[in-house]
Amino acid sequence: MSGPSIPQRTVLGARAANLERFASQEYHLVLINTPDAGKSYPLGELLRIGKVTENNDVVIEHPTVSRNHLVVRRQGEQFLVQDLGSTNGTFIDGAQVREAFLRAGALLEVGDVQLRFQPQVKALEVSPTDNDRLGDLVGKSVPMRQIFALIQRIAPTDSTLLLIGETGSGKGAAARTIHKQSPRATGPFVVFDCAAVSENLIESELFGHEKGAFTGAVAQRVGCLERSNGGTLFLDEIDDLPLDLQPKLLRALEDREFRRLGQSGGAQKFDTRVVAASKKDLWAETQAGRFREDLYFRLSVFTLTLPSLRDRKEDIPLLVDAMAGGPLWNRLTEKQRDQFQGHTWPGNVRELRNAVERLRHVADIPELASESFLREYNGPSQPQGETLPVNYASPFKEAKDELIRGFEREYLTRLIAKTRNNIAKAARDAGLDRKHLYSLLHKYGMVQTESE
Repeated sequence: MSGPSIPQRTVLGARAANLERFASQEYHLVLINTPDAGKSYPLGELLRIGKVTENNDVVIEHPTVSRNHLVVRRQGEQFLVQDLGSTNGTFIDGAQVREAFLRAGALLEVGDVQLRFQPQVKALEVSPTDNDRLGDLVGKSVPMRQIFALIQRIAPTDSTLLLIGETGSGKGAAARTIHKQSPRATGPFVVFDCAAVSENLIESELFGHEKGAFTGAVAQRVGCLERSNGGTLFLDEIDDLPLDLQPKLLRALEDREFRRLGQSGGAQKFDTRVVAASKKDLWAETQAGRFREDLYFRLSVFTLTLPSLRDRKEDIPLLVDAMAGGPLWNRLTEKQRDQFQGHTWPGNVRELRNAVERLRHVADIPELASESFLREYNGPSQPQGETLPVNYASPFKEAKDELIRGFEREYLTRLIAKTRNNIAKAARDAGLDRKHLYSLLHKYGMVQTESE
């Protein structure tokens, strides 16, 4: 990473998660109720606060502040406040403490002086690598080569990462690559898809449960946190995690311990690197009250935004050959290559993979290798006899909800492709209000830039 320093943006009270494609968090203590209100002190490995200049990094001349009042020590991704026997005490969010960890947005009181513990987003300038692939990721475009460089820099650490990107843009492949490039590569790589598990089972899947913890718990179950010990836990679709479970996950990540459902003994310790992914702007979700702000800050130590396929179409030939397992792009007709380059790819890399799989079997058969290989291109109705898959072993409601989601996603994919991403025409063709259509597209991470 190179380049001049970039101005920082305060996260609290401002939309910042996706202001930059690549960003990291830095933490500051900001004075609130003194004549120097607004003055900010960056937190490093150790910050000493007191009334005298000697031995202190932050000098606060106030009668309620002791000569050597407190220290703030960095421990991994957390900051520990330690009172040094001050006369008037140290308080965090109104509670007096001797030792305690700070959480994002916490109010730290040094005597009667107030400081806010604030994360700030720092944009990162990343020089692209010369390589066109890294692990499971492929691309020669500048954004992808910048992602390769950033992963190579961050992967060897234990820092938590937040991956932002549309559905199918490669967040899972990025998480696997981060794991493979890390010192934990020999450990487990565990995926927990927050959208794929029913709400009443999420807590059990994540934390595990003891036999008899609830009706149907006929045996002990080891959860994802425990199974990922020594490796990497990939929390996919984190924006779908229910609000009531978010504080439990936050507490587990901060304390590095958890309890299985029904566990009566001591907590289980775990050592796991966490990578989270969201198809939505997670900061916007916090502002809408759908995601906890403190969990957002805990997950987004580094934020990496993956581009959609339509924003890196120069990567398509390379991706086609990589997915086909050998040279395929140059074997395509000019019409076929034009279709690949002209398609909007609402399903991103995942949709491309499916198209390559179909094309790989017909590329050398002229009568089959027609423009219909991109089925979404002409938006044909579903062939007679073709049905969406149904998991008949699931409970009725789960199977029904899954079928509806599959139908909505497939319908929208075909609709947007058929109308060449013209939202107004798509809404007319579907008989939907345009706002409702936007809502559905956002639901499935398929929001596009409208073309007229």
